[in-house]
Amino acid sequence: MAFLEEPEPQRGVALPVLPGVRRIVANNPSLMTYHGTNTYLIESDQGFIVLDPGPEDAGHLDDIIAATGGKVCAILLSHTHSDHLGATSSLKARTGAPTFAFHRVADPSFEPDVLVHDRDMVAGMLAIHTPGHASDHLCFAARDGVVFSADHVMSWSSSIVSPPDGNMAAYCASLRLMLSRNDSLYLPGHGPPLPNPTPYVADLLNRRVEREEAIFEALRSGPSNAWDLMDRLYSKTDPWLRRAAERNVIAHLEKLHAEGRVAQAGEIWSVQR
Repeated sequence: MAFLEEPEPQRGVALPVLPGVRRIVANNPSLMTYHGTNTYLIESDQGFIVLDPGPEDAGHLDDIIAATGGKVCAILLSHTHSDHLGATSSLKARTGAPTFAFHRVADPSFEPDVLVHDRDMVAGMLAIHTPGHASDHLCFAARDGVVFSADHVMSWSSSIVSPPDGNMAAYCASLRLMLSRNDSLYLPGHGPPLPNPTPYVADLLNRRVEREEAIFEALRSGPSNAWDLMDRLYSKTDPWLRRAAERNVIAHLEKLHAEGRVAQAGEIWSVQR
């Protein structure tokens, strides 16, 4: 499958995405965040809805305030990973806007003002609980088939699924849930917009299924630990990416274990006899 690329975006500027929607790309580029976290500014009659304030960074916070004039009426969280959550408390302190997040947050240090449940309407958008990458992950479906897909589906890369909060069975189920919809555009948490997302999401799911079967077949030749399985099945060379790939392998193994297909003895995994 082909991932999408984009040039490094202009920093500190609210870039137009759609009518009434802009994004500021936080200055936190990395192997896991691409050019940085997308903070979306969504216009409404009451002011701006800020979706994912981004990392704790004074400059990024100032950019949000400058772009909105401080007129923020709601702060939405797709999930509570630090590159999305970090600036939330500071933004709330400067604007007084209430925070909205899934009712069972994965980060116990954060208490949202409004607890969001699956299928709730939030700031005119439908909240869709899509666990897998994170247990508290939400996508937000707006008008005309536009979905803020956050880290569940990104255009530039597949998502890491890292236990214990990451869960591969939940992730695959969430991909199938999104496939049941008829959306036209995803606006992800990192990277450029993703038009016509359905074939792309189908490819993401197929790749996970294929990877899982490759792991199972590798175990048929003998017991192994997750690191060695990663080393055999992935072509990553960067140490950080290799560790991320190992986390994905562990997530697949836990799914296979829950399905009764593999057994675990310490760090060693084997086909269930």
